[in-house]
Amino acid sequence: MKQARPLPQYLVQRYQGWRATSFTENRSWYRRLAEGGQHPRAMVIACCDSRVHVTSIFGADTGEFFIHRNIANLVPPYLPDGEQHGTSAAVEYAVNALKVAHLVVVGHTSCGGVAGCHAMCSGHAPELEEKTSFVGRWMDILRPGYERISGLPEDRQVAELERQAVLISLENLMTFPFVRENVEAGNLSLHGVLHDIAEGTLQAYDPGTDTFSLVG
Repeated sequence: MKQARPLPQYLVQRYQGWRATSFTENRSWYRRLAEGGQHPRAMVIACCDSRVHVTSIFGADTGEFFIHRNIANLVPPYLPDGEQHGTSAAVEYAVNALKVAHLVVVGHTSCGGVAGCHAMCSGHAPELEEKTSFVGRWMDILRPGYERISGLPEDRQVAELERQAVLISLENLMTFPFVRENVEAGNLSLHGVLHDIAEGTLQAYDPGTDTFSLVG
């Protein structure tokens, strides 16, 4: 692959710093992880957004979370159509192979993917409507959420759509037979949260009230 290049020097330096400090100080722990395999208690589905650092938010250690990230933290519905499905494959592996006890969907404020979906669905982003747009076709998953919030005042729609990105993903997770089976058997619990980047707060979805409430 002739186009590949060496790592940028700043990444090399950061790696060297990690290797000399965190890794060296916890060498036995990393060896245990390598030899014993991973046994995460939870799977986290989060956005690709570089501002959302889920391990920091929850104070997680190496080996604690099985993490999958994609644009707007979306889970597609169960569609075993022979196509390649990265998110669905990650969910399948987490539930069936790793036997995680919790599956957490982490949404966030100021989400560019959600804003793009809103623009696309409201007719302001025709480039995302093109069949060749990977982002647009991915954000089609959230169209049902847009339909739910399209009647709200315009200044509230994007914020509500960010919540819908969490809810649509939770709903779609329950279309996976192995997820539903484990949830109904009490082996797996689903959770939805929304992280406010500016405030550092976390809101959790309460199905009893159908609302998001501040954690803590």
